[in-house]
Amino acid sequence: MSATATGIVDPEAPTTRLPVDGTATPDTADPPGRLPGVDAARGVALLGMMAVHALFVVDDRGAPTAVGVIASGNAAALFAVLAGVGIAFLTGRARVSGAVAVRRAAGGLVARAAVIGLLGLALGLAVDAEVAAVILPFYAVLFVLAVPLVLLPTRVLAGGAVAAAAGLPFLSHLVRAHLPLARGENPSLTWIGTDPVGLVRELLLTGTYPALSFLPYVAAGLALGRAPLRSPRWAAALAAGGAALAAAATGLSALLLGPGGGLARITAASTATGLDPATLQEYLTAGPDGTAPTSTWWWLAVATPHSATPLDLARTTGIALAVIGVLLLLDGSARRGGPVVRAAVAAVRAPLAAAGAMTLTFYTLHVLFLDSPLDTDAPVTGWVVQVVLVLLLGLGWRASAGRGPLESLVSAAGTRAGRWAGG
Repeated sequence: MSATATGIVDPEAPTTRLPVDGTATPDTADPPGRLPGVDAARGVALLGMMAVHALFVVDDRGAPTAVGVIASGNAAALFAVLAGVGIAFLTGRARVSGAVAVRRAAGGLVARAAVIGLLGLALGLAVDAEVAAVILPFYAVLFVLAVPLVLLPTRVLAGGAVAAAAGLPFLSHLVRAHLPLARGENPSLTWIGTDPVGLVRELLLTGTYPALSFLPYVAAGLALGRAPLRSPRWAAALAAGGAALAAAATGLSALLLGPGGGLARITAASTATGLDPATLQEYLTAGPDGTAPTSTWWWLAVATPHSATPLDLARTTGIALAVIGVLLLLDGSARRGGPVVRAAVAAVRAPLAAAGAMTLTFYTLHVLFLDSPLDTDAPVTGWVVQVVLVLLLGLGWRASAGRGPLESLVSAAGTRAGRWAGG
């Protein structure tokens, strides 16, 4: 019996897998089985990421388009939160304890990180960052950073996620003020030999998806993955609480930038440092490329996509939790409803869940397609065609073969490394 797992990587791992020495007790009363709502959430994240790559997220004036408002930053955050949920499933939805269990968990996560990272760096050789910013190398680093997190109690994880979202952006701002700007390229295998320090710097701090800034998402997802996800009350609270968090973060940012005087301070500092007015406007509306500028601490008051500020992390985490909560509520509706309700939910959920079970494979094919001669359609047409293909292929593959090819590779590497590390 199988269910969702590590976000973009291993969505067929068992939900009931317990630490091998049996010393940990899951923090949930959920029975075994699939959680289709989590699969579907992963499918939503995949389609959102495809939209960000294939469509325009800003218009000619630098203002966000509908795609920019709905998907930019939110899809990546949802992926990262789901990575934490998946890691919780891989570790038995419990705090990992005992020497053997710790070694197995660490070995499995590091091996998964190695495979994903190498794949992402290889894609960096083939895909121009102007076409698609490849998330996989950053995602791989998150798996390594998650190793100590699986050892923590759930309450500590939840509190740590809040503390990290509040504090890490300030630390990043302080450190990045003394670091070179990002290169604006996809990290690739060649960087290992030509600029290893720059590779580490961009993956951790200055790149499009800086791992240290994304760590609160993983911590939040890991805590969430240990919760009673089949509970309708929990799902409803997740949906409502997530939406409230997103709204509060957006509103607080508006207060700080407007009546609080933050916008005037940012504009003055940007003018003094020579930031182009058009670029400044884009940063303030559609967001920068991974991190906010360091010209003034007031940049930490913005909540725009990919700014990695406390309010951006709060807003996007809230949206991710709300999406997961809504899709878990659909799970509950299908379980409690009659045949008509179950059929209606399945019609919406099944294609998304099938695509969500193969996100690594489909994501890789998507970014390769975008930077190939095959991508000749208009943006909207090309995205629609890709979405239809992903949904149909996902349904067909899941029915006939099960786990996706790249998912199988990553899962095999993680399983073997975990067994080896456990002795």
